[in-house]
Amino acid sequence: MNKAVALFLDRDGVINVDHGHVGTRDRWEFMPGIFDLCRAACARGLQLIIVTNQAGIARGYYSEEDFLALTDWMKDQFVQEGVTISGVYFCPYHPVEGVERYGALAGDRKPAPGMLLRAAREHGLDLTRSVILGDKETDMQAGQAAGLGRLILLADEGEHRKTIAHVVVGQVADAIPYLPDMKL
Repeated sequence: MNKAVALFLDRDGVINVDHGHVGTRDRWEFMPGIFDLCRAACARGLQLIIVTNQAGIARGYYSEEDFLALTDWMKDQFVQEGVTISGVYFCPYHPVEGVERYGALAGDRKPAPGMLLRAAREHGLDLTRSVILGDKETDMQAGQAAGLGRLILLADEGEHRKTIAHVVVGQVADAIPYLPDMKL
């Protein structure tokens, strides 16, 4: 049996504009092109999995309940755009600035691959054919550590940086040509 293939997406800076610890709908703004990218991924037979560090929880800016409510709303917005999110994995911990129980180093916090590996187990994914799109090098490091086949970095136009990414794109929808087509 062939395993499924996923497009892993970071949240802040990829799905939504990163306004800094977005935990409420009034601060939420979808990134231009995100629905086009996700529709293209679904059309190619990819599952959509969100993997996101949420240090805003650790820092006490918003609660896990706030995050989960916002996530439910976000998933509903995707459904209205004809897209199903297969899973959302988040890490609320921060090793330095975490409050109370969130001040621990967790194997899920990117650049560790924990969220991707858990998603692979729970969704029967072939990580070697899967892809990650993220806006930080820690996203690329998590993808590499998990053995993903393609690492796509979203970076501002003209921004030059050293990266382990296979591809660097300037806009979310620019990643579409780099998605595998599992329906061939």
